[in-house]
Amino acid sequence: MKKTLCAVLALTLCLSFSLVGAETEAFPLNSWQQINQSIERGEDWQRFVEDTSAFQLGALAPLEGSEGLFIGQWDTYPSIDGSTVCVPMAMEWARQWLNLAEEDLNGFVNFSSTPNAYARLAQGKPNPMVTIASQGIMMDDTHPIDLVVGTGPNADERQAAADNGLNLVMVPICCDAFVFIVNSDNPVDSLTADQIRGIYGGAIRLWSEVGGQEGITIEAYQRPHGAGSQTAMEEMVMDGFQLVAAQENYISTGMGDLIRQVGNYDNAPTAIGYSYLYYVNGLYKSGSVKVLAIDGIEPTDENLQSGAYPFTVNYFAVYDEGNETSAAFVEWLVSDEGQACIAQAGYVPLR
Repeated sequence: MKKTLCAVLALTLCLSFSLVGAETEAFPLNSWQQINQSIERGEDWQRFVEDTSAFQLGALAPLEGSEGLFIGQWDTYPSIDGSTVCVPMAMEWARQWLNLAEEDLNGFVNFSSTPNAYARLAQGKPNPMVTIASQGIMMDDTHPIDLVVGTGPNADERQAAADNGLNLVMVPICCDAFVFIVNSDNPVDSLTADQIRGIYGGAIRLWSEVGGQEGITIEAYQRPHGAGSQTAMEEMVMDGFQLVAAQENYISTGMGDLIRQVGNYDNAPTAIGYSYLYYVNGLYKSGSVKVLAIDGIEPTDENLQSGAYPFTVNYFAVYDEGNETSAAFVEWLVSDEGQACIAQAGYVPLR
C-alpha cells in the first residue's frame, strides 16, 4: 500500500512540475534538480525543539476518489518556498517541529528556486509540490506560500511585491559567503575585489593579468538575471560598476550547471564563476573546482561572522508584513533555539 501511495503522489508531483515550469522558464523547475548530495541528519543530531505545539500542520481531508490519500491543511506551520541553497535548513525545521521521517523530507521541502519563490509570494500563489508521501498526504495546493527563505529579492522582485500590495519584511537568519570558483587546475588561488570587478566589467580579459597562465583568455560565467547569486553579483560585488553581459553559452541556468561548466576539463585554465560556499561544499560537490580567497581572506566561519570576508552575505526570511504565521515562525528562527537548528544544518548562525 505504501508503495502505491508514493507512486500516486509522485505522479501528482510530475503534473505539478509541468504547471510550475510555465512560471519562469529561465530557471530550474525545482531545487532538487540542482543538488547532487544526499541530505540526511548526522549521527550526532540533536533535538532542540521539545514542545512542538507552536507550529503544526492542520487537519486532513480525504482526497476525493482516492482511497487512503489525503489533502493536508496548512495551519501554524508556514508554507515555505525559497532558494536552493536553503533546502537543508528547511529540512531541519521540518525534522524538529513536525517529526517528519527522513524519507518524507525531500517531498515536503520542495523549493522552486529564488525567482520562482518571489514570484509566488508577490502573486499570492501556492507551492503545489509539497507532499508527505509515506502518509499519503499532499499538502493543500491552493494555500499561498507564507514565507520565502533564501537570498534577498532583487529590485524587480521588490517592486513586483509592492505592486501587488505587499510590504516585505526581510529578516537575516544566518551567514554565508558569496564565493568565486575556478577549475582546480587553475594556478590562481586569490583575487582582489577590484580584480573581480575588472574581470566581470570587461577591463581584465587575460589570466596573466591576475597572476595566471600567459595567453589564456578568461571565460567568465554568470547566472540569469533574477537568480539569487546574480542579484548578489549585480548589487553587492559590482557595487555600481557596469557588469558586462555574458554571451549566451556563458549563462548557467542553475547553480549546479555553473559548477559543472567551470569544472569541465576543457575549461581547466579558463573559466571562473560564482556561487555560495554552502552550496559548493554541501549541495553540489565537485572535485574539479576550488574556491578563491578574496583580498587574501578565506571565507571561514569566523571571517563570515566578523564580516572580514569581503563578500559575506545573509540568507533571509521574507514575508508580507501582515502574515502573522510567518512573523511568529521567523521570531523563532532568530531565537537561540532557532539559531541552534540552523547551525545543526551546517550553516553559520548570526551569532
